[in-house]
Amino acid sequence: MRIGIEGQRLFRKKKHGMDMVALELIRNLQEIDKKNEYVIFIKPDEDETCLKETSNFKIVKLESNFYPYWEQVLLPNAAKKFGCDLLHCTSNTAPVCCSVPLIITLHDIIFLESLSLFKSGFSNYQRFGNLYRRLLVPAALRHSKKIITVSEFEKERIRLFFNWPDDGHLKAVYNGVNDYFRPINDADVLSEAKRKYRLPDHYFFFLGNTDPKKNTKNVLIAFADYIKRNGTTHKLVMLDYEQEALMKILNEINAPELMNQIHLTGYVVNTDLPAIYNLSEIFLYPSLRESFGIPMLEAMACGTPVITSNTSSMPEVSGSAALLVDPFKPEDLTSAIEQLVSNQELMMKLRDGGFKQAARFSWQIMAAKVLQIYKEVLNDQS
Repeated sequence: MRIGIEGQRLFRKKKHGMDMVALELIRNLQEIDKKNEYVIFIKPDEDETCLKETSNFKIVKLESNFYPYWEQVLLPNAAKKFGCDLLHCTSNTAPVCCSVPLIITLHDIIFLESLSLFKSGFSNYQRFGNLYRRLLVPAALRHSKKIITVSEFEKERIRLFFNWPDDGHLKAVYNGVNDYFRPINDADVLSEAKRKYRLPDHYFFFLGNTDPKKNTKNVLIAFADYIKRNGTTHKLVMLDYEQEALMKILNEINAPELMNQIHLTGYVVNTDLPAIYNLSEIFLYPSLRESFGIPMLEAMACGTPVITSNTSSMPEVSGSAALLVDPFKPEDLTSAIEQLVSNQELMMKLRDGGFKQAARFSWQIMAAKVLQIYKEVLNDQS
Protein backbone atom coordinates (compact mmCIF):
# COMPACT_ATOMS: atom_id res chain seq x y z
CA MET A 1 0.00 0.00 0.00
CA ARG A 2 1.04 3.62 -0.53
CA ILE A 3 0.44 5.86 2.46
CA GLY A 4 0.47 9.64 2.31
CA ILE A 5 1.38 11.52 5.47
CA GLU A 6 0.86 15.25 5.94
CA GLY A 7 3.94 16.83 7.52
CA GLN A 8 3.42 20.45 6.50
CA ARG A 9 5.48 21.99 9.33
CA LEU A 10 8.19 19.36 9.75
CA PHE A 11 10.94 21.37 8.07
CA ARG A 12 10.39 24.56 10.03
CA LYS A 13 13.23 25.39 12.38
CA LYS A 14 11.18 26.00 15.52
CA LYS A 15 9.19 22.81 15.98
CA HIS A 16 6.60 22.37 18.70
CA GLY A 17 4.41 19.59 20.10
CA MET A 18 2.38 18.32 17.14
CA ASP A 19 5.36 18.77 14.79
CA MET A 20 7.54 16.54 16.98
CA VAL A 21 4.82 13.88 17.24
CA ALA A 22 4.49 13.72 13.44
CA LEU A 23 8.26 13.63 13.02
CA GLU A 24 8.66 10.76 15.50
CA LEU A 25 5.82 8.85 13.87
CA ILE A 26 7.53 9.01 10.49
CA ARG A 27 11.01 8.24 11.83
CA ASN A 28 9.73 5.17 13.65
CA LEU A 29 7.65 3.99 10.71
CA GLN A 30 10.88 4.11 8.71
CA GLU A 31 12.40 1.72 11.26
CA ILE A 32 9.54 -0.77 11.52
CA ASP A 33 7.98 -0.80 8.04
CA LYS A 34 10.19 -1.70 5.09
CA LYS A 35 7.31 -3.08 3.03
CA ASN A 36 4.79 -0.32 2.36
CA GLU A 37 5.44 2.85 0.40
CA TYR A 38 5.13 6.29 1.99
CA VAL A 39 4.85 9.79 0.57
CA ILE A 40 5.52 12.60 3.06
CA PHE A 41 4.02 15.95 2.05
CA ILE A 42 5.84 18.94 3.53
CA LYS A 43 6.27 22.68 3.04
CA PRO A 44 9.90 23.66 2.21
CA ASP A 45 11.65 25.38 5.10
CA GLU A 46 15.00 25.70 6.90
CA ASP A 47 15.39 22.32 8.63
CA GLU A 48 15.49 19.85 5.73
CA THR A 49 17.96 17.60 7.56
CA CYS A 50 15.46 16.45 10.20
CA LEU A 51 13.99 13.81 7.89
CA LYS A 52 15.64 11.79 5.14
CA GLU A 53 14.21 9.79 2.27
CA THR A 54 14.68 6.02 2.33
CA SER A 55 13.94 3.37 -0.29
CA ASN A 56 10.22 3.33 0.59
CA PHE A 57 9.80 6.88 1.97
CA LYS A 58 9.55 9.74 -0.53
CA ILE A 59 9.45 13.42 0.49
CA VAL A 60 7.31 15.72 -1.67
CA LYS A 61 7.54 19.49 -1.23
CA LEU A 62 4.39 21.53 -1.78
CA GLU A 63 4.98 25.29 -2.00
CA SER A 64 2.54 27.80 -0.54
CA ASN A 65 2.81 30.27 2.33
CA PHE A 66 -0.98 30.33 2.78
CA TYR A 67 -1.79 27.33 4.97
CA PRO A 68 -5.49 26.91 4.04
CA TYR A 69 -4.57 26.72 0.34
CA TRP A 70 -1.72 24.30 1.11
CA GLU A 71 -4.02 21.99 3.06
CA GLN A 72 -7.32 22.32 1.23
CA VAL A 73 -6.03 22.37 -2.38
CA LEU A 74 -2.39 21.32 -2.78
CA LEU A 75 -2.43 18.42 -0.30
CA PRO A 76 -5.47 16.45 -1.57
CA ASN A 77 -4.42 17.01 -5.19
CA ALA A 78 -0.91 15.73 -4.46
CA ALA A 79 -2.22 12.70 -2.56
CA LYS A 80 -4.29 11.78 -5.59
CA LYS A 81 -1.47 12.53 -8.05
CA PHE A 82 0.98 10.27 -6.21
CA GLY A 83 -1.51 7.41 -6.03
CA CYS A 84 -1.90 7.28 -2.24
CA ASP A 85 -4.23 4.60 -0.92
CA LEU A 86 -4.86 6.73 2.17
CA LEU A 87 -3.83 10.10 3.55
CA HIS A 88 -2.95 10.65 7.22
CA CYS A 89 -3.27 14.25 8.38
CA THR A 90 -1.26 14.56 11.58
CA SER A 91 -2.06 17.92 13.17
CA ASN A 92 -5.76 18.41 14.00
CA THR A 93 -6.87 19.62 10.56
CA ALA A 94 -7.45 18.05 7.16
CA PRO A 95 -8.88 18.72 3.69
CA VAL A 96 -12.66 18.96 3.66
CA CYS A 97 -12.80 17.50 0.15
CA CYS A 98 -10.41 14.61 -0.48
CA SER A 99 -10.84 11.71 -2.89
CA VAL A 100 -8.26 9.65 -0.95
CA PRO A 101 -9.43 7.81 2.22
CA LEU A 102 -8.55 10.01 5.18
CA ILE A 103 -7.16 9.40 8.67
CA ILE A 104 -6.93 12.38 11.02
CA THR A 105 -4.90 12.73 14.20
CA LEU A 106 -7.05 14.95 16.38
CA HIS A 107 -4.76 15.77 19.27
CA ASP A 108 -7.49 17.69 21.09
CA ILE A 109 -10.72 19.63 20.61
CA ILE A 110 -9.78 22.59 22.79
CA PHE A 111 -10.44 24.87 19.82
CA LEU A 112 -14.04 23.64 19.72
CA GLU A 113 -14.69 24.01 23.43
CA SER A 114 -15.67 27.00 25.51
CA LEU A 115 -12.43 28.99 25.15
CA SER A 116 -13.36 32.18 23.34
CA LEU A 117 -11.59 33.09 20.12
CA PHE A 118 -11.02 36.56 21.51
CA LYS A 119 -10.13 35.69 25.09
CA SER A 120 -7.20 37.62 26.52
CA GLY A 121 -3.91 35.81 25.94
CA PHE A 122 -4.49 34.54 22.42
CA SER A 123 -2.34 36.01 19.66
CA ASN A 124 -3.92 36.93 16.31
CA TYR A 125 -2.22 33.86 14.81
CA GLN A 126 -3.82 31.63 17.46
CA ARG A 127 -7.24 33.24 16.92
CA PHE A 128 -7.04 32.65 13.17
CA GLY A 129 -5.95 29.05 13.71
CA ASN A 130 -8.81 28.39 16.11
CA LEU A 131 -11.35 29.96 13.75
CA TYR A 132 -10.00 27.96 10.79
CA ARG A 133 -10.22 24.70 12.73
CA ARG A 134 -13.68 25.48 14.11
CA LEU A 135 -15.00 26.03 10.61
CA LEU A 136 -13.36 23.11 8.80
CA VAL A 137 -12.47 20.30 11.19
CA PRO A 138 -16.00 19.03 11.96
CA ALA A 139 -16.64 18.63 8.22
CA ALA A 140 -13.32 16.85 7.68
CA LEU A 141 -14.00 14.50 10.60
CA ARG A 142 -17.32 13.45 9.10
CA HIS A 143 -15.71 11.91 6.04
CA SER A 144 -12.63 10.45 7.77
CA LYS A 145 -12.19 6.70 7.91
CA LYS A 146 -10.46 6.73 11.31
CA ILE A 147 -9.64 9.36 13.90
CA ILE A 148 -6.61 9.00 16.15
CA THR A 149 -6.26 10.89 19.41
CA VAL A 150 -3.59 10.74 22.09
CA SER A 151 -5.22 9.69 25.38
CA GLU A 152 -8.27 7.92 26.74
CA PHE A 153 -9.32 11.21 28.33
CA GLU A 154 -9.31 13.01 24.97
CA LYS A 155 -10.98 10.08 23.23
CA GLU A 156 -13.93 10.28 25.60
CA ARG A 157 -13.98 14.06 25.39
CA ILE A 158 -14.21 13.92 21.58
CA ARG A 159 -16.79 11.13 21.60
CA LEU A 160 -19.10 12.99 23.96
CA PHE A 161 -18.66 16.32 22.19
CA PHE A 162 -19.77 14.87 18.84
CA ASN A 163 -22.18 12.36 20.41
CA TRP A 164 -20.50 9.43 18.65
CA PRO A 165 -20.92 5.76 19.57
CA ASP A 166 -17.87 3.90 20.86
CA ASP A 167 -17.65 1.85 17.65
CA GLY A 168 -13.91 1.78 16.96
CA HIS A 169 -13.89 4.75 14.58
CA LEU A 170 -12.03 6.79 17.20
CA LYS A 171 -8.76 5.34 18.51
CA ALA A 172 -6.52 6.42 21.40
CA VAL A 173 -2.80 5.97 20.73
CA TYR A 174 -0.34 7.27 23.33
CA ASN A 175 2.62 9.45 22.36
CA GLY A 176 6.15 8.47 23.33
CA VAL A 177 9.32 9.99 24.72
CA ASN A 178 12.69 10.12 22.96
CA ASP A 179 15.61 8.00 24.15
CA TYR A 180 17.85 11.06 24.53
CA PHE A 181 15.72 12.22 27.45
CA ARG A 182 17.67 10.54 30.25
CA PRO A 183 19.92 11.39 33.18
CA ILE A 184 23.13 13.09 32.03
CA ASN A 185 26.27 12.24 33.97
CA ASP A 186 28.67 14.07 31.66
CA ALA A 187 29.63 17.28 33.49
CA ASP A 188 30.91 18.84 30.28
CA VAL A 189 27.53 18.42 28.54
CA LEU A 190 25.72 20.01 31.46
CA SER A 191 28.26 22.80 31.70
CA GLU A 192 27.93 23.58 27.99
CA ALA A 193 24.12 23.77 28.24
CA LYS A 194 24.44 26.03 31.25
CA ARG A 195 26.80 28.32 29.33
CA LYS A 196 24.81 28.26 26.09
CA TYR A 197 21.51 29.21 27.72
CA ARG A 198 23.02 31.18 30.63
CA LEU A 199 21.18 29.01 33.13
CA PRO A 200 21.14 29.92 36.84
CA ASP A 201 22.58 27.61 39.49
CA HIS A 202 19.23 26.73 41.09
CA TYR A 203 15.97 26.86 39.19
CA PHE A 204 12.52 25.49 38.55
CA PHE A 205 11.66 24.83 34.92
CA PHE A 206 8.36 25.92 33.34
CA LEU A 207 7.41 25.33 29.70
CA GLY A 208 4.94 28.17 29.38
CA ASN A 209 3.78 30.07 26.34
CA THR A 210 1.08 32.59 25.42
CA ASP A 211 -1.63 29.93 25.07
CA PRO A 212 -4.00 30.52 28.02
CA LYS A 213 -4.22 26.78 28.74
CA LYS A 214 -0.56 26.77 29.81
CA ASN A 215 -1.62 28.70 32.92
CA THR A 216 1.34 31.07 32.89
CA LYS A 217 -0.38 33.70 35.02
CA ASN A 218 -1.11 31.31 37.90
CA VAL A 219 2.40 29.86 37.73
CA LEU A 220 3.84 33.36 38.10
CA ILE A 221 1.51 34.12 41.01
CA ALA A 222 2.59 30.89 42.71
CA PHE A 223 6.28 31.56 42.08
CA ALA A 224 5.99 35.13 43.39
CA ASP A 225 4.37 33.79 46.55
CA TYR A 226 7.09 31.15 46.90
CA ILE A 227 9.80 33.83 46.67
CA LYS A 228 8.05 36.00 49.28
CA ARG A 229 7.79 33.09 51.69
CA ASN A 230 11.13 31.41 51.09
CA GLY A 231 13.63 33.95 49.75
CA THR A 232 15.39 34.10 46.37
CA THR A 233 17.46 30.92 46.20
CA HIS A 234 15.69 29.66 43.08
CA LYS A 235 14.88 31.26 39.76
CA LEU A 236 12.24 30.31 37.20
CA VAL A 237 13.50 29.25 33.77
CA MET A 238 11.07 29.72 30.87
CA LEU A 239 11.57 28.91 27.19
CA ASP A 240 10.68 30.84 24.05
CA TYR A 241 8.71 33.59 25.80
CA GLU A 242 8.91 37.26 24.88
CA GLN A 243 9.98 39.60 27.68
CA GLU A 244 7.33 42.17 26.76
CA ALA A 245 4.53 39.60 27.02
CA LEU A 246 5.91 38.34 30.31
CA MET A 247 6.19 41.85 31.74
CA LYS A 248 2.55 42.46 30.85
CA ILE A 249 1.47 39.52 33.03
CA LEU A 250 3.80 40.53 35.87
CA ASN A 251 2.24 43.99 35.89
CA GLU A 252 -1.23 42.43 35.94
CA ILE A 253 -0.37 40.47 39.08
CA ASN A 254 1.43 43.45 40.66
CA ALA A 255 4.78 41.69 40.70
CA PRO A 256 7.04 43.49 38.16
CA GLU A 257 10.04 42.90 40.43
CA LEU A 258 9.69 39.16 39.74
CA MET A 259 11.34 39.70 36.35
CA ASN A 260 14.69 39.63 38.19
CA GLN A 261 13.94 36.05 39.27
CA ILE A 262 12.93 34.77 35.84
CA HIS A 263 15.34 33.62 33.16
CA LEU A 264 14.16 33.52 29.52
CA THR A 265 16.25 31.24 27.33
CA GLY A 266 14.63 31.91 23.96
CA TYR A 267 13.87 28.96 21.68
CA VAL A 268 15.63 25.72 22.65
CA VAL A 269 16.14 22.92 20.14
CA ASN A 270 14.65 19.64 21.30
CA THR A 271 18.00 17.87 21.68
CA ASP A 272 19.15 20.52 24.18
CA LEU A 273 16.13 20.06 26.41
CA PRO A 274 17.47 17.00 28.31
CA ALA A 275 20.27 19.06 29.84
CA ILE A 276 17.83 21.77 30.92
CA TYR A 277 15.59 19.17 32.55
CA ASN A 278 18.61 17.56 34.23
CA LEU A 279 19.80 20.83 35.71
CA SER A 280 16.34 21.77 36.97
CA GLU A 281 15.28 20.89 40.51
CA ILE A 282 11.54 20.71 39.72
CA PHE A 283 9.55 20.72 36.48
CA LEU A 284 6.30 22.71 36.65
CA TYR A 285 3.48 21.62 34.33
CA PRO A 286 0.21 22.85 35.89
CA SER A 287 -1.72 23.31 32.63
CA LEU A 288 -5.43 24.03 32.66
CA ARG A 289 -6.07 21.51 29.89
CA GLU A 290 -3.90 18.99 28.01
CA SER A 291 -4.74 16.10 25.73
CA PHE A 292 -1.48 14.31 26.64
CA GLY A 293 1.54 16.19 28.02
CA ILE A 294 4.80 14.88 26.54
CA PRO A 295 6.99 17.31 28.58
CA MET A 296 5.96 15.53 31.79
CA LEU A 297 7.42 12.28 30.47
CA GLU A 298 10.55 14.04 29.19
CA ALA A 299 11.20 15.46 32.66
CA MET A 300 10.52 12.09 34.31
CA ALA A 301 12.88 10.31 31.93
CA CYS A 302 15.58 12.80 32.93
CA GLY A 303 14.98 12.18 36.64
CA THR A 304 13.36 15.55 37.35
CA PRO A 305 10.42 15.59 39.81
CA VAL A 306 7.19 16.83 38.25
CA ILE A 307 4.33 18.94 39.57
CA THR A 308 1.32 18.82 37.27
CA SER A 309 -2.45 19.29 37.27
CA ASN A 310 -5.20 17.07 38.57
CA THR A 311 -7.28 17.80 35.47
CA SER A 312 -7.82 16.43 31.93
CA SER A 313 -5.23 13.88 30.71
CA MET A 314 -2.46 14.73 33.15
CA PRO A 315 -3.32 12.22 35.89
CA GLU A 316 -3.68 9.53 33.19
CA VAL A 317 -0.24 10.20 31.72
CA SER A 318 1.68 10.99 34.92
CA GLY A 319 0.25 8.08 36.90
CA SER A 320 1.47 8.12 40.49
CA ALA A 321 4.83 9.65 39.53
CA ALA A 322 3.97 13.36 39.97
CA LEU A 323 2.52 15.71 42.53
CA LEU A 324 -0.96 16.78 41.39
CA VAL A 325 -2.36 20.24 42.10
CA ASP A 326 -5.48 22.20 41.29
CA PRO A 327 -4.22 24.44 38.44
CA PHE A 328 -6.81 27.09 39.24
CA LYS A 329 -5.37 27.58 42.73
CA PRO A 330 -1.87 29.16 42.70
CA GLU A 331 -1.58 28.50 46.43
CA ASP A 332 -1.71 24.76 45.73
CA LEU A 333 1.26 25.06 43.40
CA THR A 334 3.21 27.14 45.92
CA SER A 335 2.61 24.53 48.62
CA ALA A 336 3.63 21.68 46.31
CA ILE A 337 6.92 23.43 45.45
CA GLU A 338 7.63 23.99 49.14
CA GLN A 339 6.79 20.38 49.90
CA LEU A 340 9.24 19.08 47.32
CA VAL A 341 12.08 21.47 48.09
CA SER A 342 11.96 20.55 51.77
CA ASN A 343 11.53 16.79 51.35
CA GLN A 344 14.40 14.94 49.69
CA GLU A 345 12.74 11.58 50.33
CA LEU A 346 9.71 12.68 48.30
CA MET A 347 12.05 14.05 45.61
CA MET A 348 13.68 10.61 45.26
CA LYS A 349 10.33 8.82 45.30
CA LEU A 350 9.07 10.92 42.40
CA ARG A 351 12.40 10.55 40.59
CA ASP A 352 12.28 6.74 40.80
CA GLY A 353 8.59 6.61 39.92
CA GLY A 354 9.16 8.96 37.01
CA PHE A 355 11.72 6.66 35.41
CA LYS A 356 9.24 3.78 35.53
CA GLN A 357 6.34 5.86 34.25
CA ALA A 358 8.26 7.34 31.31
CA ALA A 359 9.46 3.87 30.29
CA ARG A 360 5.85 2.90 29.56
CA PHE A 361 5.66 5.26 26.59
CA SER A 362 7.48 4.51 23.34
CA TRP A 363 7.42 6.12 19.90
CA GLN A 364 7.97 2.70 18.33
CA ILE A 365 4.88 1.32 20.08
CA MET A 366 2.96 4.39 18.92
CA ALA A 367 4.12 3.92 15.31
CA ALA A 368 3.21 0.20 15.36
CA LYS A 369 -0.31 1.00 16.54
CA VAL A 370 -0.76 3.68 13.88
CA LEU A 371 0.50 1.24 11.22
CA GLN A 372 -2.15 -1.23 12.36
CA ILE A 373 -4.80 1.47 11.92
CA TYR A 374 -3.54 2.07 8.37
CA LYS A 375 -3.98 -1.64 7.66
CA GLU A 376 -7.49 -1.65 9.14
CA VAL A 377 -8.56 1.24 6.90
CA LEU A 378 -7.14 -0.35 3.77
CA ASN A 379 -8.65 -3.73 4.59
CA ASP A 380 -12.03 -2.03 4.99
CA GLN A 381 -11.61 -0.45 1.54
CA SER A 382 -10.77 -3.72 -0.23
